Amino acid sequence: MDDLNTLGSLGLTLPSPAYLLGAIVFGIIGIAAYRYGKKTSSSTPKWIGIGLMLYPYGVSQTWLLYVIGVGLCAALYFFHE
Repeated sequence: MDDLNTLGSLGLTLPSPAYLLGAIVFGIIGIAAYRYGKKTSSSTPKWIGIGLMLYPYGVSQTWLLYVIGVGLCAALYFFHE
């Protein structure tokens, strides 16, 4: 427990379970979109899939993770060619 307090004093915190679940779900959707785009030789689903897999590394707030993820999934739905 002392290690968690030390990390907290450095400004590092563990992500919430909701954040981890969202990152996993959107990562799986991103893998599926990437594979679909690669199989059909479509660049749009492939790049949206890469975005879905990588954006959780740059977002630290849970609500923003879900907003961006839903937005990218909507873009995938509308621009799947």
